[in-house]
Amino acid sequence: MTQQVPSTEPELAAVRNFRDVGGLPTVDGRRVRHGVLFRSGHLAHATAEDAAFLGSLGLHTIFDFRNAADQKLEGPDVELPGVRNVNLPLSDPADGAEFWKMVRGGDLDQLRSILADGKGAARMVASYRAIVTQRTAEHSRVLQALAEDSVPALMHCAAGKDRAGISIAVTLLAVGVEREAVIADYLESNAKHRRYKVRRAGNPDTAYTPEVMELLSPLFDARAEYLSAAFAAIEETWGDLDTYFEQGLRLTPAARERLRERLVD
Repeated sequence: MTQQVPSTEPELAAVRNFRDVGGLPTVDGRRVRHGVLFRSGHLAHATAEDAAFLGSLGLHTIFDFRNAADQKLEGPDVELPGVRNVNLPLSDPADGAEFWKMVRGGDLDQLRSILADGKGAARMVASYRAIVTQRTAEHSRVLQALAEDSVPALMHCAAGKDRAGISIAVTLLAVGVEREAVIADYLESNAKHRRYKVRRAGNPDTAYTPEVMELLSPLFDARAEYLSAAFAAIEETWGDLDTYFEQGLRLTPAARERLRERLVD
């Protein structure tokens, strides 16, 4: 079994799903360095204390994978002095204004029509596959930046689960982290204190019934099947990870080695 090295996790008041991925083991017996790669949900509502903590990390770059609709809904990230902010929108697993409108305000019959009978999970699987196969330019840009100078870095989306989860996974695989450890880190987003809070309009007695929450769960869960589907899409498209990095992401062996030097002890 893969063992993770525990680290002190801060309790941030208004930034969910924050963690340092340091300590994860690589296939050659090394570990990801602490203090160089972080992940979280959005920073738009960070308190002054949250911002002070984030500012203490010595961040070089924050990668924000939210799109314009996310930023309109949640607001822009807080600005941290001396930190570069890079907005690099990735596909949203629940993309589309009408879909989100239904999720947040639709009645039970509407939710059943779009999410029941496995449709919610299938949507997530299809999205994860699309993000790794169709967003190669964005993933390439992130890895190239990390290899050059952009660490310490924080990656986030809205909940810090899907888009950030995939980008973190791609980065970890690029430096040789064990696949089981990548999945285990991804599944940490299911912890109660990390989960994205579902917000629904209407009477709480009808907006959050057990059936409604069950229908919504595929969208807000971190499920191993989602990330495994992304890995399978990589292998189906490029054959193996090395070819994915070299041909799909245009990451040369030299750049990949610089990335390892920056992220791995």
